[in-house]
Amino acid sequence: MKALSIRSDYAADIMNGTKTEEYRSWSTKYRGDLLICNTAKKIRGFVPGYALCVAKIVGIEQRQDQGGSYYAWKIAPFAKNGSYWIKPIKVKGQLRLFNVDDHLIERAPFTNIHSKAAMEWINKVIAPLRY
Repeated sequence: MKALSIRSDYAADIMNGTKTEEYRSWSTKYRGDLLICNTAKKIRGFVPGYALCVAKIVGIEQRQDQGGSYYAWKIAPFAKNGSYWIKPIKVKGQLRLFNVDDHLIERAPFTNIHSKAAMEWINKVIAPLRY
């Protein structure tokens, strides 16, 4: 699967469904499942160096502001056939898009990220990995 390294606080916003676009100075023709990998930078309260979710990229839009041109990568909602959480996997990030073996990626045992099961899973599986 294609993967992208992102600061763990921004990756957490994607995982929580509150960040629906990822901004980059470059575009790609790639669309579909994108493994979101937290960078190794330690930020208190976040999980450095792990992949925790897959964001489905559904489109990329070029935009312009006073700083110049950039690209907004559109992320599908966390729902059936959309973006989804995974069992945490240790990943060493890289620049740009890179590949991670598909067999390492295991979906979380629920689809509703706001469910009681999701909150219990976070406390049991994700919380122990926080810095």
